[in-house]
Amino acid sequence: MSTTHFDDFLAQSVSADPGSDTGLNREELFGLYTSWCALNACPPESAEALWHALKEKGIIPGKNTLAMTGPAAADYILSSAPNLT
Repeated sequence: MSTTHFDDFLAQSVSADPGSDTGLNREELFGLYTSWCALNACPPESAEALWHALKEKGIIPGKNTLAMTGPAAADYILSSAPNLT
């Protein structure tokens, strides 16, 4: 995954939540990432590439203070719970 691609994903879809105990887990991060890719018409990288890129940024799934934000968050949440629509 290119640095720009990953940086864009983080800038548009993730925000700091200092009150979070665990932050976003693997499933949430990957779901948010695939929603972001779909909304931005870019092919998603593999889960392994995402985990590697996150690790390079010091982001550990389930042990962070991240929260979802923006259109990708809404898309992911609605896709995860279709009975909400």
